[in-house]
Amino acid sequence: MTKDIATPGRTREILEKYGFSFKKSLGQNFLIDTNILRRIVDFAELSNDTGVIEIGPGIGALTEQLARRAKKVVAFEIDQRLLPILADTLSPYANVRIIHQDVLKADIQRVIDKELPEVSDIMVVANLPYYVTTPIIMKLLEDHLPIRGIVVMLQKEVADRISAQPGTKDYGSLSIAIQYYTEAETVMTVPRTVFMPQPNVDSAVIRLTKREKPAADVVDESFFFQVVRASFSQRRKTILNNLTSQLPNGKQRKETIERVLAELQLDPRRRGETLTLAEFAALSNRLMDVFNEKA
Repeated sequence: MTKDIATPGRTREILEKYGFSFKKSLGQNFLIDTNILRRIVDFAELSNDTGVIEIGPGIGALTEQLARRAKKVVAFEIDQRLLPILADTLSPYANVRIIHQDVLKADIQRVIDKELPEVSDIMVVANLPYYVTTPIIMKLLEDHLPIRGIVVMLQKEVADRISAQPGTKDYGSLSIAIQYYTEAETVMTVPRTVFMPQPNVDSAVIRLTKREKPAADVVDESFFFQVVRASFSQRRKTILNNLTSQLPNGKQRKETIERVLAELQLDPRRRGETLTLAEFAALSNRLMDVFNEKA
């Protein structure tokens, strides 16, 4: 078996060979602990019939571990300087395909159709660049891709927000958006010492298992998310204040909003962070009905 990429010595050797310097703007922090990488792969529960989508492979440390257990790995890398390094480090693995593209601009469904037509199971596994974690996860979910789930390393603070429950300080529109599509759990925390260079934050690995259908019945998803974002726009304000100040024509519709809250037995003095996903679904569905009646 080839020598693991994810050791401090081998990582340094690869970086020196190619004269590679880290770009802060791309959030590059490479993992140098093979045990942690193997545990990340364990959490993804891969089989030899799994296709994996990876984002930001770096010098291939996680890619290598994935390639040893999956049928095929398709990795998106935005930094052109890493392409020759990946061609070298991953040369022992015929089941890896590197795509030089920004995943946020990619048509991932097309890539799946082209690169993973023969797999029956697809997982996303990645050590995500921290500055674009949320947009990447939301794109993966909103594109309604045929994936079983997502296992990603991200900033611990973001992981806490994703898996937060109502009534906690971390609970917000991000928690609701992701829990609407998936079951979210933080499976591991990761110290900053296992990265090169060391980030100034701690990390966590989160596993998102896609729900067969969303967590609540919502008439209009975009309006549901609009109501959720409005409710959290100023955390100290009540739900009534936030909805009237943030929803389109909210001030003119204040009485209507009050009536809907009363109808659903939601105290207008509650704050957004105390409402459950199901309560938000009921609220957005009813507001949608009433606003359409008045239109």
